[in-house]
Amino acid sequence: MTITTRAAICREPGRPWEIADIELDEPQPNEVRIKFFAAGLCHSDDHIQKGDAQMRFPVVGGHEGAGVVDAVGADVTRVNVGDHVVCSFIPACGKCRYCSTGHQNMCDEGKNASTGMFADGTFRFHLDGEDLGGLCVLGTFSQYAVVSEWSCIPIPEDIPFDIAALVGCGVPTGWGTAVYAGGVRAGQTVVVYGAGGVGSNAVQGARYAGAQNVVVVDPVPFKREMAKVFGATHTFADAKSAHDFVVETTWGQLADHALITVGVLDDEVIDAAIQVVGKSGKVTITAVGNGSVNHNAGMLIGYQRRVQGAVFGACNPLYDVPRLLSLYRTGDLKLDELVTRRYSLEQVNDGYADMLSGKNIRGVIMHEH
Repeated sequence: MTITTRAAICREPGRPWEIADIELDEPQPNEVRIKFFAAGLCHSDDHIQKGDAQMRFPVVGGHEGAGVVDAVGADVTRVNVGDHVVCSFIPACGKCRYCSTGHQNMCDEGKNASTGMFADGTFRFHLDGEDLGGLCVLGTFSQYAVVSEWSCIPIPEDIPFDIAALVGCGVPTGWGTAVYAGGVRAGQTVVVYGAGGVGSNAVQGARYAGAQNVVVVDPVPFKREMAKVFGATHTFADAKSAHDFVVETTWGQLADHALITVGVLDDEVIDAAIQVVGKSGKVTITAVGNGSVNHNAGMLIGYQRRVQGAVFGACNPLYDVPRLLSLYRTGDLKLDELVTRRYSLEQVNDGYADMLSGKNIRGVIMHEH
């Protein structure tokens, strides 16, 4: 049976998020309907709204979300009605080449993230006879959504929804950028560019991995102060100051890792990151933008520097989401401190304005029912 749900949609690039009552189809086989209670305001949704990233429009926003399974389609085996779940912005089917070789973050089922279309070529959201995609085939800026069961990760009922929502993208992306993709090890020096919702968790990952120096570069004073809460040992407003510090503190050997987690990627930050790592240094990029790698190949070869990208922090969501929540429960991972402000669905544009002005580490939409 079709139901009505309230959602934030974007009709075309450059237009603000619009609140509308839209239609939602019932779940098909291997699909479930989620009653969302919280959705994270990730920078990626803003990139979609601004037109910085490719997306089919119109789209229901949101790819970080937590809620309760409200209904299930036929043949669903992974979750039951009433389960508390986090939605992973990339599903993990467990069957494709990438899942079967330990790269669940690259699952083939993520191919429709930019269309919001299900594997059978259909959509579940509709408005006035028009199909609406759900960002990452989720659409967590809606009170309800129909998603693949492979996008659902059961969580303990005592985890608050606003905290749980963040481990669907920002937390594992940042954490994994340091721990998995970057491979930070004890005693190393790490430079993190950008201390927002992803960068703050890269800091936490580097700290947990045992890095001796966790250096953060961010122009916003509030974010630099919060970076210290998450484990940064030193913070700087600009890349040059950070570079000079790294040269001095490492006796000229430079950093082992540079993690790029800025909101908008550009040539300048890429160049700074490559320059700050020493011999066998690794630069890991987890950011969206038009930045290019313009660097002397001889310096990459001579220093054996490596530059790589990372999706989802190279995490396995089915394993790492519960693991990260376990670390939260033991006090080893700070998640409460990530949530700066909470908003109603109608305040979604205010939330992004606050993010872009540097007021938030992470804002969260709290859905009303």
